[in-house]
Amino acid sequence: MYIAQQLAAEALDQVFAGRNLTTTLENIFRKHPNITPQQRAVAQDLSYGSLRFYGQAEALLTQLLEKPLSDQRLKCLLLVAIYQLNHDKAAAHTVVDQAVKAASQFKKSWAKGLVNAVLRNFLRQKDTLLQNITANEVALYSYPQWWIDKLKVQYPADWQAILAAGNAHPPMTLRVNQRRISVEDYCRKLADADLEAHAIGNHGVALVKPLPVDKLPGFAQGEVSVQDYGAQFAAPWLDVRDGMRVLDACCAPGGKTGHILESADVNLVAVDSDSERLQRTQSNLQRLGLAAQLLTGDAANPSNWWDGVPFDRILADVPCTASGIVRRHVDIKWLRRETDIASFATQQAAILSSLWQLLANGGKLLYVTCSIFLEENQAQIDQFLQKQADAKQIPLLHPQHGQLQPCTEHDGFFYALLEKK
Repeated sequence: MYIAQQLAAEALDQVFAGRNLTTTLENIFRKHPNITPQQRAVAQDLSYGSLRFYGQAEALLTQLLEKPLSDQRLKCLLLVAIYQLNHDKAAAHTVVDQAVKAASQFKKSWAKGLVNAVLRNFLRQKDTLLQNITANEVALYSYPQWWIDKLKVQYPADWQAILAAGNAHPPMTLRVNQRRISVEDYCRKLADADLEAHAIGNHGVALVKPLPVDKLPGFAQGEVSVQDYGAQFAAPWLDVRDGMRVLDACCAPGGKTGHILESADVNLVAVDSDSERLQRTQSNLQRLGLAAQLLTGDAANPSNWWDGVPFDRILADVPCTASGIVRRHVDIKWLRRETDIASFATQQAAILSSLWQLLANGGKLLYVTCSIFLEENQAQIDQFLQKQADAKQIPLLHPQHGQLQPCTEHDGFFYALLEKK
């Protein structure tokens, strides 16, 4: 376990320096090619868990230290161990012993003694220490205070449920490629493989327990894709039909691209500014047995890639804070700054305005974010409608009117369907 603790501490250290967790873990595992698959899995779990409950662990550690630690990596090791002692199933004495062993990497005579003393002191005073932080909202909810305050204002009845959902483990949901197999038949195929699951929505299957995609029956054959249930609303709400010319802007890695092509025989153009991520879109389409015209380009500057022929439908899956998917990307909570929201909103407005010029009269544009912040969502649409006289918003038949709050079934998304008069 101590190797996994060391790697997790290294990952936290890099995230707090501003680096993305997914990329960080990939780089760390590349540097340590001899670790076992189990060590890799545990290191990943500890990294995610420690960041998921960082607010709590930080507040507890602060009480246990007489002064701040100058060695950031050692502090991260203690955060990982405190997370384990609060949330992991491992025996407490094992966590402490392994953390002391992990501290040997610091080559400081006092490091092992400090780790041992801090963690054993935590176990002795655990109830008192936890009681001391109940009034600290950052510790209680494990989100930055500005994030908590914003949700209190924007979701006065639901902010606590939204925060709790963001700290839960995400569900694993599949989208069935109904060009290949029906939902009912795929559920039977899962049952035959002793995999518990249930149908959700018109195209989805929710697994009781997540598992690697290479263990999914029919995945390699293009029968299913991994896609959150909330993301599966996009293709139906876009209202595509056979023969239409469709644009999927900011398409990578291609989940919604595939769903559109599974839904109707359309002439689809898929654009993304990241050529490497666009290759993932191509790979996903090949696995599904589908095809689209893939272009590298900036959605806010279509003059560099658009051929001048209007589109009947446009999916604008714009860049955003990703505040609705933090349970999948736990580092976002601690990397985002409140000022980032305005920057994303400016970028979204530019993309929306540019793509609108590409839409045919009578056509529809579906605006999508994976955010829960209103500035990126309905407020963005309201500003657009004030400026664009030929645009009207079409109500969506959904209890939350297009703003999907994160819950046990799906992540947080926002949808707005606009029609060109």
